[in-house]
Amino acid sequence: VQLVESGGGLVKPGESLRLSCVVSGFTLTTSTVSWARQAPGKGLEWLTTIYSDGTPSLRDSLMGRIEIFRDIAENTVDLRMNNLKPADAAVDCGAIGTAATLYSASRGQGTQVTVSS
Repeated sequence: VQLVESGGGLVKPGESLRLSCVVSGFTLTTSTVSWARQAPGKGLEWLTTIYSDGTPSLRDSLMGRIEIFRDIAENTVDLRMNNLKPADAAVDCGAIGTAATLYSASRGQGTQVTVSS
């Protein structure tokens, strides 16, 4: 099982980013995948989940600013974040499972998101 994220970088407040997580060793149509983030000195924060049937679940506080997509053929689960704020700066990672299993689940190394003017 492997998850590899990409797409992070330095953006200005108000800009958008699309992060990608390439997965291997399991099938998206039978597995649930989530995105989470960890800011310096803080714990893992769940952002969004896409279930095996394609149904998304989004963190309430980020509703309207984030979207989750998957491409079954490419084995990718993408996270799009809009109107980024300095508080969004963190290492974002993909994980198998839901918010309830974040700490015990297989996760990728993550990709750094920095928001600064």
